[in-house]
Amino acid sequence: MHRATKIVATIGPASSTPDILLKMIRAGLDVVRLNFSHGTADDHRQRAETVRECARQAGREVAIMADLQGPKIRVGKFENGKTTLEPGQPFILDAECELGNDERVGLDYKDLPRDLKPGDVLLLNDGLIVLDVARVIGSEIHTIVKIGGDLSNNKGINRQGGGLTAPALTAKDMEDIRTAMSLAVDFVAVSFPKNATDMEMARQLANIAGAPYGVKPKMIAKIERAEAIPALQEILDSSDGIMVARGDLAVEVGNAAVPALQKRMIRMARESNKLVITATQMMESMIHAPVPTRAEVSDVANAVLDGTDAVMLSAESAAGKYPVQTIETMAAICLEAEKSEHSELDKDFLDRTFTRIDQSIAMGALFTAYHLGAKAIVALTESGSTALWMSRHWTHVPIFALTPRVGSERAMSLYRNVTPLHLDTSSDRDTALQQAIEVVVSKGYASRGDMVVLTVGEPMGQPGGTNTLKIVRVGDVL
Repeated sequence: MHRATKIVATIGPASSTPDILLKMIRAGLDVVRLNFSHGTADDHRQRAETVRECARQAGREVAIMADLQGPKIRVGKFENGKTTLEPGQPFILDAECELGNDERVGLDYKDLPRDLKPGDVLLLNDGLIVLDVARVIGSEIHTIVKIGGDLSNNKGINRQGGGLTAPALTAKDMEDIRTAMSLAVDFVAVSFPKNATDMEMARQLANIAGAPYGVKPKMIAKIERAEAIPALQEILDSSDGIMVARGDLAVEVGNAAVPALQKRMIRMARESNKLVITATQMMESMIHAPVPTRAEVSDVANAVLDGTDAVMLSAESAAGKYPVQTIETMAAICLEAEKSEHSELDKDFLDRTFTRIDQSIAMGALFTAYHLGAKAIVALTESGSTALWMSRHWTHVPIFALTPRVGSERAMSLYRNVTPLHLDTSSDRDTALQQAIEVVVSKGYASRGDMVVLTVGEPMGQPGGTNTLKIVRVGDVL
């Protein structure tokens, strides 16, 4: 069956072998995430090569996303690897401390003391440990433990409500961008952006680093800082898409605020013609168990019903026991949820104005296919823009985007309800349209007598040139 919602999966020790990765792709993996918080440049290079080879064997393109580490603010290391904090005890975070003990620990972000004042609340280890800031003296942050527990090496630190000044792009990120561009990745996910400037800088660096390789990746902003919420529209405008990164975001704004924010972000992204990925702990229990919890099933299904382009796996596929089964399960949940989705296409088009010809053709194709009961929409596209616009509206009519450009094909693998296919288009329009229909029929997506809506540009081969809509029955002469 045609699945509209895409699956992004992180690869790691559990999923880096060609055998497992090929099974994951055949199970429904659309985009591979390389987590630059872990591993060396050589690790990422080897994994990217394995992805490309496995995708070739599977007979379809799979996109690669490089996810930058960003300014992960952490405690340092302890003499004994960890300490146990009790409620009410004093504890010092010291930027100049080398090895921590039961009284204090160092910081890898040395500027943290200047960001804090008495009364601030610090959340450590994803919010499991809570410290109240009593005073700041030079390099030392004196705190009182509010909620205790075991604190081990390199655990993360967040300030409740946000407000830390660490830049979104670190020196490591800049080096990682250069590595990612040499691998010809299709997407770059930027961690902890606060505003449009962070995303514009990341795009500029990626475009410069990618120029020698002919690579211009799509930029994804990970929304995980409290400051990013009021700046959401400007971040969307400067990005190609966003990731609802629910882990760090929940620590900063509180768990209870995240579900409503998720719905709001997905809605805003779709209205802005941008991509959106929902991430973090979607199938967490499947790291160790062969089946998900009922709550996880509902979580994935609700993200689908909200209209997300993709759902993402992290540790489940990178380090879990069941990477292939997790993707199979997630794909089945997505399919089931999509069956019950209600289309409001006519309502979507009320009070909308289209200033571009290609966008008008895309919307006309959607409207026509929806009301005529067409079996498929087939878009001949160079850049993929036509398919992106179509994918922002839900019609239950699958969209097939045929392109001669491998880069466009990979980028479109993240677009909701779009199946990208490769087509070496002829310069003759009718020949190209006939080839497009043959491709869709040969892959079993349509059969003789089915109605198909086609879009194409004349003259062909120009990005942004879609200007023609055609309705045909499979088997008729074009």
